[in-house]
Amino acid sequence: MQAMEPSLQHLVERVKDAATHKSTLRIRGGASKDFLARSLQGEPLHTGGHAGIVSYEPSELVVTVRAGTALAELEATLAEQGQCLAFEPPHFARGGAASAATCGGMVAAGLSGPARASVGGVRDYVLGAHLLNGRAELLQFGGQVMKNVAGYDVSRMLVGAWGTLGLITEVSLKVLPIAPAEATLVFELDQAQALAQLHRWGGQPLPLNASCWVCDNSEGAPHELLFVRLRGAVAAVEAACKKVGGQRMDQALAGNDWQACRDLRLPFFQPPAADMGLWRLSVAQTAPMLELPWAQLVEWHGAQRWLWAPLSAQQALREAAMLAGGHATLFVAPQGAIDLERSAPLAEPLARIQRQLKAEFDPWGIFNPGPI
Repeated sequence: MQAMEPSLQHLVERVKDAATHKSTLRIRGGASKDFLARSLQGEPLHTGGHAGIVSYEPSELVVTVRAGTALAELEATLAEQGQCLAFEPPHFARGGAASAATCGGMVAAGLSGPARASVGGVRDYVLGAHLLNGRAELLQFGGQVMKNVAGYDVSRMLVGAWGTLGLITEVSLKVLPIAPAEATLVFELDQAQALAQLHRWGGQPLPLNASCWVCDNSEGAPHELLFVRLRGAVAAVEAACKKVGGQRMDQALAGNDWQACRDLRLPFFQPPAADMGLWRLSVAQTAPMLELPWAQLVEWHGAQRWLWAPLSAQQALREAAMLAGGHATLFVAPQGAIDLERSAPLAEPLARIQRQLKAEFDPWGIFNPGPI
């Protein structure tokens, strides 16, 4: 039997000790998502020592990494082979600091960037995972190919669970080639016009990869702008540029703007007041403009609407999202309001399944206690 790596053995021993003493652990990678202010209870269980790329087969479009591997390191390695994580996971680097995001945190958070509506999310690219559960058992799910699951697809179930089912120690991901061509076009349209245009383009064979509508007042007078990113073959991108029109942005400037959008660093994402929280409304992509009294930023071809609003707006926002075929989540809480339920309660059948899964994987509630 192959000896367990010291970094993994350390994690196992920490979980065994917590299980014995019924204490709680807070899984901690690069702390890049602490600003989201989800529960920070429990002793930190650092994953940074368990890092490294286990295997990478560029010809097979598959990479396997340990949880503590820096996301920036993985992306740099893929870029050397002309490949990428197509779902554009956010880094949330702040103040010019280098990215501290880890691959384990990327999967546990399940957050995707501007290309999400066109290429899919994190869950669509997870092929397999190793999990350290609340009994200090090392479990393996999935593998390194797409068709490897019967019954529950547990490896993908871990995506977006925020570590509440256990510690992801290793993950295998599908990667894709970097698109040969890219262009960003800008249109001056109000929100209703932008949504209508995006819906029309959605029914056409265009290499539409990402979109962002926002009211920009950085230059004084407000301008309602729709940014559209095209990606694909050179001929397809150039033909689409001629067909849809708009003003073409400088590629370097556009790239920086899309990264700022991905990491919530655009001016829109600065809190307008201490009592305001950042809400994310996930709705049907074809949903019309939401008549709400708060300014919005619209992504994912209409499927994601961001806005700042007080906690008192919770019911109105959730009702509006439900009527638009989706749900509302408090993404960043106002100052001083941390341990809140971020999403509407699940329907009882789903809540029961959630409780049963938690009890099976973490019977003593060791990992990341508190609301998620």
